Amino acid sequence: MLVGLPLLTLVPGISGGSETYARALCRALARVGEHEYEALVPTLAPDAGGGLPSVVAAGYPASTSTPGRLRAMASMWLRPGALRPYLERADVVHYPLTVPVPPTRKPKPTVLTLLDVQHLDLPELFPRGERVFRRLAYDRAARQAHHVIVISEWVKQRVVERLGLAPDRVHAIHLGVDHVRFTPDPSIAREPFLYYPARPWPHKNHPRLYEAFTAVRDKRPELRLVLTGAGHDTAGLPEGVETLGDAPLEKRISLYRRASALVFPSLYEGFGLPPIEAMACGCPVASSHAGSLPEVVGDAAVPFDPREPASIASGISEALDRADELRERGLARAAGFTWDATARAHDRVYEAASA
Repeated sequence: MLVGLPLLTLVPGISGGSETYARALCRALARVGEHEYEALVPTLAPDAGGGLPSVVAAGYPASTSTPGRLRAMASMWLRPGALRPYLERADVVHYPLTVPVPPTRKPKPTVLTLLDVQHLDLPELFPRGERVFRRLAYDRAARQAHHVIVISEWVKQRVVERLGLAPDRVHAIHLGVDHVRFTPDPSIAREPFLYYPARPWPHKNHPRLYEAFTAVRDKRPELRLVLTGAGHDTAGLPEGVETLGDAPLEKRISLYRRASALVFPSLYEGFGLPPIEAMACGCPVASSHAGSLPEVVGDAAVPFDPREPASIASGISEALDRADELRERGLARAAGFTWDATARAHDRVYEAASA
């Protein structure tokens, strides 16, 4: 069986968690996959196939700007042209990045990954134009796909409820961790700072975190809060808070290994990779109890209410006090999340789609 994997909408450094997922999935399929695969990759990311046989889509007008990306996707929906044959020879087509470009002809079996339905659950966080786009590019595509992959049981429940999909068409498959790279380093001492890797999107909840951090710092004046992710306003950060911008992977791993704790106050997550990555590096975690996070972190993190700064502050303090215990719990928890297991679960969905 040949599985086609179009990755045309991937933009390095911009696609966020979806890029991590798509690249890691391809690498894992190249290692443990049981079928044949072919990735259709954009000129911006010719290496996105991660070791799978790949075709670079020179005819796709890939762009790093939002208007350019929308024009490129629209051109594929209206005139798929020469790129469609690359998918027509596949037995199953999987769209890991949700947006089905180029589209296939019916009745080609299709699988689509939907990371969340945040635009339906928290519409106030999205401008009208993006809500309209997601309804067309995400919701309609999910309803038309033969099978839909989601990244947690919590997202499955939301997708079934919000989009009215039959539960047997929706498959919850957890994401993984690269345990070769995300590891503890006993030679590195923990330093007095909290770490939060997230862009300043509304659901990432930075303002409440700043309020909570100020309260914790009143009792622990040596403590700092380190942020990564592009887009932070350095001039508006509270005392003791610093941002390192869009840090590369090795820098983020170093921060996981050195931080006293990861704090993750997100209001909405379809999965939430940073808590598991931190655990794999031996970093204690204090985490929001919103969305999928309780499912992901289990009893290996201190939970808190992300809408209450006092609860966030209490969670941070407890994580610092229970650091040794949480470190051991976290390492055991993270060991259960591997990309190879993720890839094998995807193979089972491909087999169901082709049946």
